[in-house]
Amino acid sequence: MNKEFVNYEQALALKELGFDETCLKWYMHSNNLSDDVIFLQYKKDDEFCYAPLKQQVFRWFREKHDLFGCIDLQACSPSHWFIRIDKIEINDYLYHSEDENVKYNTYEEAEDACIDKLIEKLIN
Repeated sequence: MNKEFVNYEQALALKELGFDETCLKWYMHSNNLSDDVIFLQYKKDDEFCYAPLKQQVFRWFREKHDLFGCIDLQACSPSHWFIRIDKIEINDYLYHSEDENVKYNTYEEAEDACIDKLIEKLIN
């Protein structure tokens, strides 16, 4: 089930960007994923950060920042995955990995790359 959560580096970046929604788990130290309720009182401490589900992060970017992350399948053989970032308000894409000939071998790899690119777009 831990693969459903963002990684530690993504969680830290999201914290810096203001992500503060309730999560099922959080990171206590680097890659130590926890759901132990004793640490709830420390959730805003620098040492700790929320560990949101990936789907929660995609929703946060849509609802709070008007950014839509999408994973596209290239339907030829062998199959590859691409990522796209759209600005919802203008109904146009800001980034498509296919434009740079960047492709991913698995959906999960593309999903992580999409979250990284969403974070990058929001920072810039």
